Amino acid sequence: MKKSLPILAVGVVVALAPVLGASSYILGVGVLVFAYLVSAMSLNIIYGLLGLLSLAHVAFWGIGGYVAVIAVVDHGVSFWLAVPLAGLAAGILSILVGYPALRLNRHSFVVVTLSLTLLATLVSRDWMGVTRGPMGIPGLPAPNFFGISLDGPLGFYYLSFAFAAVSLGLMYIFFTSRLAGTMRAICQSEELARSQGINPTPYKLLGFFLSAFFTAMAGGIYAFHMRVIDPLIFDFYFMQAFLIIVIVGGRGSFTGVLISGAIMAILPEVLRFSVDLRMILYGVILLVFVLKLPEGLAGFVRRRREEKMRLELRQ
Repeated sequence: MKKSLPILAVGVVVALAPVLGASSYILGVGVLVFAYLVSAMSLNIIYGLLGLLSLAHVAFWGIGGYVAVIAVVDHGVSFWLAVPLAGLAAGILSILVGYPALRLNRHSFVVVTLSLTLLATLVSRDWMGVTRGPMGIPGLPAPNFFGISLDGPLGFYYLSFAFAAVSLGLMYIFFTSRLAGTMRAICQSEELARSQGINPTPYKLLGFFLSAFFTAMAGGIYAFHMRVIDPLIFDFYFMQAFLIIVIVGGRGSFTGVLISGAIMAILPEVLRFSVDLRMILYGVILLVFVLKLPEGLAGFVRRRREEKMRLELRQ
């Protein structure tokens, strides 16, 4: 309970940000932070817990956006139904792709997921009758909540905050469950897990499904926040951002990724004056953590704590 108090305190402050006088620009950045946090944490399931690098994450992000938008614009589906539908569609696709791909080795799995992202990008550009091609689908309607239009930054801020709070809460329960513990064991030694009677495939499929499901819903909300969707939603910049958040926070760590997600999602806005500088800084951060802190912030804190305990025992 004590460990959860700082997170709850931050959540209260974030929830009260509009009341405390946050500008429309800050509220817009907040929507982006919430989407990034959910997407990065869902990548942390497949990459952090299972050690499987999925480059299809940005594909699920974009597919979720397109499914939600097309469902609302072309088929008149409610926004509140379209977003979970987008998550379910991406989840089903993850199982269809993951079932054969997860039987391959880790390197081949990366290639398959990259191929899925490239295929999704091509489809979004060339399937003119559905996706409208490079022009995309502009002028997306604002969600409506019991007759209240969430058209302004305030309404969408609270919508995104509620989505992030529920999604991250569910993922926190998952990260502290026995399922996550089994996934960590599979990541450490798949052969040892098999010798204990554990079949890794269902756990990998579950991780891939959850990763796709939450990311697709975040992509759907992000698309409606931007009020337009086009093939740029598959830009590899998003994949890079999600991956850096996980590496900096520490693979498999819930709290570490939560902290790094908040920092790394805000950083691009601070460096908006120079795209080149932003990309260089991202590269430097990634290089430093891969070489010097491969276990991320969570691993650094854990090592410092262990060193402190050893010093106390010696004394």
